Amino acid sequence: MARIPESFVDSLLQRVDIVELIGKRLQLKRAGREFQARCPFHDERTASFTISPQKQFYHCFGCGAHGTALGFVMNYENLEFVDAVESLASELGMEVPYEGGGYKRADGSDALFPVLADATQFFIRHLQVHDAAKEYLAQRGVDRAMMDRFQLGFAPADGNLIVQALGTTPERRQALVQAGLSTPSQSGRGEYGKFRERLMFPILDKRGRCIAFGGRIIGQGEPKYLNSPETALFKKSQELYGLYFARQQKLERMLVVEGYMDVLSLVQFGVHEAVATLGTATSREHAEILFRNADDVVFCFDGDRAGRAAAWRALGSVLPRMRDGRQAHFLFLPDGEDPDSIVRKEGEAGMRARLKEALPASKYLFEEVARDCDLTSIDGRARFAERAKPLLQTIPEGAYAELMQAELERLSGLNARRIEREPELGAGSSRGRATQRARTPTVSRRWSTEFEGEFELDAKVRIALTRLLGEPGLAALAPPPYAFAAMDAAGTGLLLAVLELAREREGGHGSSLIAQFEGQGEHALLLSMLAQPSVGDDRTRSEEFLSALEALNQRASELRKAQLTKRFVSGGLSDAERQELLALQAQKSGKASF
Repeated sequence: MARIPESFVDSLLQRVDIVELIGKRLQLKRAGREFQARCPFHDERTASFTISPQKQFYHCFGCGAHGTALGFVMNYENLEFVDAVESLASELGMEVPYEGGGYKRADGSDALFPVLADATQFFIRHLQVHDAAKEYLAQRGVDRAMMDRFQLGFAPADGNLIVQALGTTPERRQALVQAGLSTPSQSGRGEYGKFRERLMFPILDKRGRCIAFGGRIIGQGEPKYLNSPETALFKKSQELYGLYFARQQKLERMLVVEGYMDVLSLVQFGVHEAVATLGTATSREHAEILFRNADDVVFCFDGDRAGRAAAWRALGSVLPRMRDGRQAHFLFLPDGEDPDSIVRKEGEAGMRARLKEALPASKYLFEEVARDCDLTSIDGRARFAERAKPLLQTIPEGAYAELMQAELERLSGLNARRIEREPELGAGSSRGRATQRARTPTVSRRWSTEFEGEFELDAKVRIALTRLLGEPGLAALAPPPYAFAAMDAAGTGLLLAVLELAREREGGHGSSLIAQFEGQGEHALLLSMLAQPSVGDDRTRSEEFLSALEALNQRASELRKAQLTKRFVSGGLSDAERQELLALQAQKSGKASF
């Protein structure tokens, strides 16, 4: 599995200026030694979002959001850790090294990106000379700006053309096959293009790189729509058409529709939050991606049987993701209508008026479950409750789950027993973390401390860590060895790890130290500590740091002395231990050991 070296992440954070990074995205104003802005993570009228150049850290006193430059990129752009590292490195003109060398991805799939980019341009050129495809777009009302923005193209009828144009070497021909753009001929003599005589829709990843295509037939032929096969870069259950463009907006909601043309028309008329699934049902992965980008998600389907079935499958996917604060709604359009036709008839205002009428997931669930159930009879209410229970079992614990349970009891009249929920396999669970680590590149680690989940730190450890994260240079005042290393106090392992990192990275800042714990349980704790305001002058903070370490060392010495004294009474000390006990007894309380 490819890994990003710790040293690279550290170098990345050393080079980035968090003020410059955030200043490209938000309007900043100086406030003494710091900068302020309106928080991008919640609505506010006055600026409570603070950026510290000294700490290379941001903190919002309104909503509590805080983190490093890397954390800001992850939250602001809704990127996973590895994608955020690559994005930040790209801004700085740095190449991300992966342990093991070769291509960035362990499977070599990065070699497909240039071929897919060239294919996009190939299709664009052929659209410019194909009258039927241009006429089709004109009839659908797609203007030139939308064609350019979404990089629409056309695959010519001759399947040999793309291979001749792009397969200039054996490696390139193989890449065309691996990218799903060509397929070996039955005769075994070369390859031919997979897409022929189709309007082409590039599918982009989070960074705007083409990873696949969707193609709509122009004229007669089946299937009407054809997507790229799944490849090393493209997994249908994890991608949404139009997401790259939607993420460039400040999203209040995500609108999920079924077709490429639906997305184009909605965006053209000002509904920029529209995305589409790629010829497959809404998956749990889709649901998580949607909720990462907005707390509110609206699913828009046709009102026919197929649309109802798709909506029900979507509901099953979102329920396990309905943590408190998230909302899902369902909008069903009149027969014969789709988002494309509605927005062209009614405009943005009409479409948004319909979105306001969408059914909340709770109402939709209970209405569907209640179909053919007579809620005026005991038998009907029992059937209703038994149908609803398995669905409610998938909802994570919290206020939403409790309210849904209360509504079930109200509608059924049943004082139901507490529902046991499915274990959530998201990124926050141990199984979920293991799964995540198994399928994506991760940063290599050396630190393995004793914490997982919530933390209770020894008070002195907390003081030392807070001061050290604020000023990593303090580590130079306290060289090892540390007597407290052998003490079983809560947090000593973490303190030792941060001390060693700070000594290795002389002249660094706290955010670069914290980055080494990305993906570990300690990360959130360290972030919250770095967010604490620096109180007092430099001398006071140095004294507090050394005093905390001194207290820990003194406590460790007292515990060791008591242990050796107890064994001395029983006559169980070696000569070396006797000398150690004498040395401990000779120590004067209150003397620093540095």
